[in-house]
Amino acid sequence: MPFLENIKHPQFLSNFLRVAIPFFLVVTLLPLLINSSSEIFSGDFKTVHATNFSDGKWKNFFGFKVVFSALYGLYITNKKMK
Repeated sequence: MPFLENIKHPQFLSNFLRVAIPFFLVVTLLPLLINSSSEIFSGDFKTVHATNFSDGKWKNFFGFKVVFSALYGLYITNKKMK
């Protein structure tokens, strides 16, 4: 089915959210663990905040991940709906 027809199905949104939210969480937590694992496990969240989120860094950190997760969720949901 074409993409526009799939969006009209009532199940499309719930299927999209089932794909996009877990993918967003993985794509968000993985870089945090890679970049700041020692600070996270030691409980130094001020350093994690300063490194990743302060001074507008949160826009770059989350912006790409939100867009990428939404596109991935739309693609996979559209692909799986018949």
